[in-house]
Amino acid sequence: MAKLYQEIDKDILVALPNPTKEAYEIKIKIPEFTFLGVHGQPDFATVFLTFYPKDKIIELKSLKQYAYHLRDIIVSYERLINIFYDHLMETYDPERLRITMVCNPRGGISSKLAIDSDWEARGGEEKFKDWHSASSDDNWSVLM
Repeated sequence: MAKLYQEIDKDILVALPNPTKEAYEIKIKIPEFTFLGVHGQPDFATVFLTFYPKDKIIELKSLKQYAYHLRDIIVSYERLINIFYDHLMETYDPERLRITMVCNPRGGISSKLAIDSDWEARGGEEKFKDWHSASSDDNWSVLM
């Protein structure tokens, strides 16, 4: 049964303790990310997460359950990426979080959205400069 975006349940996400205090990067790919667009038609995307943990890491099983939960949600992808970002930031409080959503073409048009906690507009300090490169996200297929 279809639900509105207000019913997205962030409590599905589970945090685990970070096993180290050393700096490292986690890259996660969600290749079968689906949700219902604002007209109730299914939308498909590949989502890429770049995550620099502090005290908590993402339990991947809960992330998978959260992604599956979104399959019945009616929402625009612009709103969805912002909700997804907010939920991950609230649950994990990472040093850095970057989300890139590459939407499958619909009607001959492709879309790619990105949010980075490093952006000043998102309250970041802009200390990581890799997002300045236009090709930084285009290398995902090589990396994953």
